[in-house]
Amino acid sequence: MVKLIKTTLDNLKRNNMQGYFIEDSKDLFPLLDKLILQGSTVGSGDSVTLEQLGVFDFIRKGNYIFYDKHIENLTSIEKRELYIKNFSVDNFITGCNAITVSGELVNIDGNGSRVAPMIYGPSQVIVIVGKNKIVNNINEAIERVRQISAPLDAKRLKKETPCTKLDRCIDCKHPQRICNSFVVIARQFDYERIKVIIINEDMGY
Repeated sequence: MVKLIKTTLDNLKRNNMQGYFIEDSKDLFPLLDKLILQGSTVGSGDSVTLEQLGVFDFIRKGNYIFYDKHIENLTSIEKRELYIKNFSVDNFITGCNAITVSGELVNIDGNGSRVAPMIYGPSQVIVIVGKNKIVNNINEAIERVRQISAPLDAKRLKKETPCTKLDRCIDCKHPQRICNSFVVIARQFDYERIKVIIINEDMGY
């Protein structure tokens, strides 16, 4: 697995994205301290991985301006305002559905509020993933997300889509479907922009 991670990191670099390897999740916060400037603005995407790691609490307690969309009882208008702010933040921190060994970031999103800032806007995008997110190719990534990640996420979000009952995707047309935007980030213009942190543990789904 370490060899596979190294190959992935090498290919991320070839695709003009920076990669970092962490053996133990306890080493994550010292790295984030180095990457995120004190007093800078921070936005985030929904991520079970970030929840598990305590990243949101780390940002809240730090000397950052956090556009926190995880506050309870936010209205849809308030959430949209935060989504728009994410385009202009200094740092956007998020998980990722899958990463190919070839160094491509693969995501499926419901309303695009997570993938859109990954593509454009924030000065720095920090992507945090567990080793379980590494796959061989884009087709395998899409299959993994649709058949494993999306049904679990739909359950977490209390959707009524068929996948929550079948535990698999049937490419439904349900109004609550969350598999709407299929996005592959294959390369970046700016080497300083996207930084991918791979942890040698299984994180999220």
